[in-house]
Amino acid sequence: MKRSTTKPPPEIEKWTKEDVHQWLMTQVKVHESCADRFFEEEVSGDILVVFEKTDILELGIKHGPAVKITSYLERLKEGSQHASQFPAYLENWTKEQVNQWLLQHVKIYSKYAERLQEEDVSGDCLVCFKKQDLLELDVKSGPAVKILAELRQLYEKPEPTLQPIPHTSTDQQATPKSIKPEESLANATAIQQAEEMVGRMSEKVHLPVKRTSEKEEIQQTKAEVLVSKRKETVAITVEIQKTLDDLLKEDLKRFHFNLQQHTNSKCKPIPRGKLEGKDTMDTAKLLTEHYGSNEALQVTLEVLKEISQCDLACHLERNMGQLKQQCHSKEALKKEANQGDKLKNLLTCGGNSLDHYDRFVVVVNKSSPEQVQNLQFLSKLKLFCVLDYDPESAAKGGLCYSYRESRVANQHTPSQYQGQTETVIKNLNLYKQTSWVFCNGRHDLDSDSNRKLDYKNWLRKSCRDVEQLISFICNPEVLLQGRSLIIFLLLSPVDTEKDPIFDTYKSFLKHTEEKNIITICDSQSTYEKWRELIQDKCDCDIDTQSIYELILTEVNGTVMALGPFNQSSERLLPSSDFSAVVLKQKDKDLMTALDILCLNHCENIYDENNQDFYDFRIKVEEEFYRGGKVKWWNFYFCDKDTEKPFIKRDKYENVKKMIRSQRTYSKNACVLLNLFHHPGCGGTTLAMHVMWDLRQEFRCAVLKDNTLPKDEVAIQVLKLMQLESEKPSPVLLLVDDSQETKNPYDLVSCIRKAVEDFSNTHMDDVQNCKVIILNCVRSHNPKEQYRQDNSSPCQFITASLTSEEQKEFEKKLKELEETHEKPENFYSFMIMKSNFDTDYVDDLARNTLESFDFSKKEARLFAFLALLNTFVAESEISLSLCEDFLGLKVIRWREDSVLDRMTPYSNFLIIDTDEEWGGYKGVRILHHTIAWACLKELERSRYLKVSDISMEILHCDLFFSARVVKDRFMQSIQRMLIERQRKKDGDERELFSPFIEKIHSQQGRQTVQEIFVRASSRFETSASIPQALARYLYINERDFPEALKWADKAMKIKQNSYTFDTIGQVYKSNLKSNIQREKQEATHNPEDLNTNIKIADNAIRAFKRAQELASTDDEPEEEVPDDESDDYPRKSYNVYGYVGVLEIAFLIFEILGRLPFFEESGPMKKKYLQSFLKKSIPITSVHKTDNEINNRYVEIIKEHEPFIVNLKPQVKETFELLDCYFTYTKGNNSEFDSKNRWTVCALFKKYVNLFCTTPEGIKTERQNNPNLNLKMDIEERRLFLEMNQADTFVGVLQHLDKPAEEIERVTECYAFLQQQQQQQHFIHKKTKETINYILSNIVLYLLKPKSKHVKSYKYLSDLLLKTLQDVGLRYPFPDPYYLALLLLWPSPTQENTEIATYVTAIRNSTRKHLSKLFQKRITGAKLYLGKEEGLKRLISKPNLDKSFLPKMPRDALAQLWWNGDIFKEKEIISRLHRVSGTIEQGELFANYGKLKIPVRPAHIGGIRTGFSTEKVSFYLGFAINGPLAYDIQHVN
Repeated sequence: MKRSTTKPPPEIEKWTKEDVHQWLMTQVKVHESCADRFFEEEVSGDILVVFEKTDILELGIKHGPAVKITSYLERLKEGSQHASQFPAYLENWTKEQVNQWLLQHVKIYSKYAERLQEEDVSGDCLVCFKKQDLLELDVKSGPAVKILAELRQLYEKPEPTLQPIPHTSTDQQATPKSIKPEESLANATAIQQAEEMVGRMSEKVHLPVKRTSEKEEIQQTKAEVLVSKRKETVAITVEIQKTLDDLLKEDLKRFHFNLQQHTNSKCKPIPRGKLEGKDTMDTAKLLTEHYGSNEALQVTLEVLKEISQCDLACHLERNMGQLKQQCHSKEALKKEANQGDKLKNLLTCGGNSLDHYDRFVVVVNKSSPEQVQNLQFLSKLKLFCVLDYDPESAAKGGLCYSYRESRVANQHTPSQYQGQTETVIKNLNLYKQTSWVFCNGRHDLDSDSNRKLDYKNWLRKSCRDVEQLISFICNPEVLLQGRSLIIFLLLSPVDTEKDPIFDTYKSFLKHTEEKNIITICDSQSTYEKWRELIQDKCDCDIDTQSIYELILTEVNGTVMALGPFNQSSERLLPSSDFSAVVLKQKDKDLMTALDILCLNHCENIYDENNQDFYDFRIKVEEEFYRGGKVKWWNFYFCDKDTEKPFIKRDKYENVKKMIRSQRTYSKNACVLLNLFHHPGCGGTTLAMHVMWDLRQEFRCAVLKDNTLPKDEVAIQVLKLMQLESEKPSPVLLLVDDSQETKNPYDLVSCIRKAVEDFSNTHMDDVQNCKVIILNCVRSHNPKEQYRQDNSSPCQFITASLTSEEQKEFEKKLKELEETHEKPENFYSFMIMKSNFDTDYVDDLARNTLESFDFSKKEARLFAFLALLNTFVAESEISLSLCEDFLGLKVIRWREDSVLDRMTPYSNFLIIDTDEEWGGYKGVRILHHTIAWACLKELERSRYLKVSDISMEILHCDLFFSARVVKDRFMQSIQRMLIERQRKKDGDERELFSPFIEKIHSQQGRQTVQEIFVRASSRFETSASIPQALARYLYINERDFPEALKWADKAMKIKQNSYTFDTIGQVYKSNLKSNIQREKQEATHNPEDLNTNIKIADNAIRAFKRAQELASTDDEPEEEVPDDESDDYPRKSYNVYGYVGVLEIAFLIFEILGRLPFFEESGPMKKKYLQSFLKKSIPITSVHKTDNEINNRYVEIIKEHEPFIVNLKPQVKETFELLDCYFTYTKGNNSEFDSKNRWTVCALFKKYVNLFCTTPEGIKTERQNNPNLNLKMDIEERRLFLEMNQADTFVGVLQHLDKPAEEIERVTECYAFLQQQQQQQHFIHKKTKETINYILSNIVLYLLKPKSKHVKSYKYLSDLLLKTLQDVGLRYPFPDPYYLALLLLWPSPTQENTEIATYVTAIRNSTRKHLSKLFQKRITGAKLYLGKEEGLKRLISKPNLDKSFLPKMPRDALAQLWWNGDIFKEKEIISRLHRVSGTIEQGELFANYGKLKIPVRPAHIGGIRTGFSTEKVSFYLGFAINGPLAYDIQHVN
């Protein structure tokens, strides 16, 4: 090439191409190849002056030199010389030194440094760079600014020291060098030899390793890489050719045409001349040669879509994924020699963190104590369950024992995994705590049923249970496919196929793919036998999925070195005196209901200098600002970057101040603070922001599991309060959108009780014995609710921003623009930034739904989501259900494939993950205002009403087949139909759900009824739907016959107190309607009376049945009734049946009072009515005018006389019962109680007004009794018993607290009555008085053992046994069975095998006859089991109290009893007998030899959830509802 040696003329435009070449070489000093490109492309001076950077880049010159040339050119055109503002050494740096400086001193992500090196950015190029140049190299704004700032500071600093970067990857390239001939030869021969080399490597299992030189190793690695790349290129070429073969000739021509126009790639398009006449094979080769194998696939895919060959594109996309997977598998195979890397790749799927898999399942066999020491890595894994075949595992030195020292594991058997999926998950605490399943015996338990079985017996007795367990585990609704890994941990040899663990492997193969199972063996010999078994019997090669060359210490170290590090690093909680304590993982495992916020939350979990962490941050922030739920990470990121703080809402300081104030000034142990907020306005985010900033002052937690009993939540909160410290710490608990809407009564009372009990023993720390509940309440009128809430401190936040808040949102948007692409698409954020501007949201909806077509599946699915998200809070459709609906399950798609398919609606959608339910994923619309706007737009522009969308859902069979993932969706539909909202101006609720109200206002009854009818056919087992329709018909339409039909249907589906009450309400409304009509007509029609009495009779029957069912229901209904939240509060005794009976009775009294001869306006006529209703006179004796109407009235009344005259005694009895209910019990829902009480009080006033009679005292029958003297003696003693409250069983028991003389006289009276019973056979009182007589003897013995009236233990036992024979096991009161516990409880010298039967009987009796009026109360023991024999072993509580009362006040003693600390006192320990027992299936038993007696824990939280089988001991007390266990201690 000709080179110019003359100086360039002063005018650039006159330069020749030789002048340009010389300028580039001598002035700009670029590489000769760059200058040659300008010369080849004939760039002269007049062309050079119009060149821009993009023109230079298009010459194939890299970014670094291009920027330098552009900079020099600009100076040249300005007429100035290039002057450097940087140190001279900088311009001498090579691109490798620039890379070192960026990594070692600027400390940017390696991917940015590598990008600059790829683009030949040396020092002399870097000094010419501006921010835009860096951005064009995909360097984010933040790092770009940092690079330029560091460059400017180099003048002020000494020259930085640069360390060479070791090249560990074969992909990294050194500085370009001339290729030596011997290296080229090596590359050529490597391709031919590679397959043979790889084959030899894979065959070597455990041969001595030949040491090779470093050069040989590099040669070998290069050969492998070259072969791998060549094979991959060939495979991709074939795949493209196979796809193109399916094109018609014309379509191939169109493919060629579009291909030559394709500009999306960095490479230039393939020239037209090269494509002409090429067949599919030549085209495929041309593509891979021109673009490279990977990009060729992508280009082919894009061109196919351009020519509308979508099916072929989908086919190719699917095969692309499979091809890459195969390549990864082969790559892993090549690294077989490095088993440490292999183990890491198997557990992380090629990453660095164990969080790729949601859960791990481990199957393990017999282990030794030496091995157990090196298995700590199990505590790092997120274990779902462990299938353990070592019966000694739970004993000291065993694997389970070791694991439970640092983590919580519930010990189960395979049979416990049978039943409904949801029930098993809930009962066994799956997902929350590890389940350790003993699959072949458990020797730390003594029973024969826990012995290890030989193979034959295991196959017969246990194999089926294990298979069902594996089927449960592999159910995709339990563990998502591909998101869980099964590990076979073989710690001892498996020598034969007749081994249960081999059957387990085969069972797993039936239910999951081989790639989901890996094997870790303790030795190579163990592995070889195992592999041989698998190959012979299962025809599987497990080499690629197995680890066998690492010893257990190496396995343990490799796993422990993997992230995340939240378990290995110490999580801290605030403690007293500004100190901190460590939150142990085991303690965290036990607090399953709480998401605990630590002082150092989010710290030291990931390597924050890693690119992966930067990507993670971008993803988390994007999810939140788009509309995802806020995470602690969001606050952490903002704390790390102090220049970009989290937006503080206007009420932030108010809420913070409110919390601090309550801690300082409130005297309550548990304070409820309500935060009312509009849906989607940031209420929960505000609460979590406040909590994040208060984590130094409080121990903070979010209640994440509302399904646990409230008393257990209270135990966990109390545990958090006192964890790892002698002094308690205050707790801040966040309850997000509590179901109990205004006031979570149960939770507050349970926590308050638990904390008060604790604080009474820590009087010095009462200030810190405090729990503050921040309750976020979703409300449609938060400001009004805030004004009405006088019960507790509260705040509110609305969907409206202050001017200051709007400025903060504007500022945040600018920050997001620096780090995120298209933040204007973060719609949830933008809605708030627009101050919830409805026009903005409406425009979004209008633009997105412009091409909406309801006939397409994507459009229908989006409409379904819009409907649900509008009318049901927190609703979504499961990801797998969306995949089914869209037909994406036929091939393996990426998680976001649903969103890809949902274009153009996908910008409105987000996928939420529920970690508490095993990684369940649900799809929803970003913000409820978007959902509502979309519904409005569909109605406006597509004439698509909500009724049309709902009917489309109800007609889709897919949504209503039985699967767990569909339960949430089906529950959402039911909630949409029946869930009523609270009225804006009070506590009452609207009559119907907003969805039904909207349809009723738009289309009326017919459409509403059609939807309910269709829903009823879908939810065939739900009584709530027909119940709701019945309510709609009788309230809105006054169509009582049709309402009755649907109420009756609800009752037939489920007979409970709610469905029968609905029937009663229909009749009651009908009766009220009739009365109103008759008043307006002002005429007398006897047939109306006949009809009304029949209606009343039916209503009372329904209400009575409702009350019977309310009294006998043991368990709360799983299904939410129509009126659950208002009329039928859960967890309290439902007395609506009683109230309904009263209301109907007084409606009949009102109807009777308007009859001509009963009119209440006439005093005499009112007297007749009173006398008739009291049965004093018959209806025929009532004075009346003799006419046809009155005679017909009399006929009707005579026909119904039994019903009518029975109303008054019913009313009296019901008033008395309700009086007891309101007087002696206190329900959880005060609003509910006060509403009923107000109704009852109003009716009682009517009762007094109607039946104003004086009491009559008549005792005339006694004068005619011949046995008067004896009768008088008997009555005198019974009068004494009554006067001294000793005529009842409980009254006699109360004499334990009274002087001995009283009970001695009582016992004497009962002895006299016993004697008369034997002589006179007064059967009707015999049993009760005999029972009371036995108890009085026991009490007398305990108070005055030497009294002459005390009978012997044998006499009392015999009398009791005879009484028990008489009464059987169904006596209506628990009294005889209580005596059985006292006298017949087993002892070391005697054993009563019937005692468990009496425990069952006492429980049944109390449940049936006492529990209905005393639900939600706890019982206590009056008598305890001591260490003596006979009556001496019974020790009364007052007797135990005497040991303490001289030393402490009575209230302090009561506190010791209440919290159970009394049982730690030596006076108690020395006198009471500690009983041995077990916990099995969540039930507690006292064990006497082979005899198991069921016992209840006396204190809440005595048995934790999880159904773990444990050995325990406890003290025993006797309560009226059965034996109680105190101070339960686990034996291990």
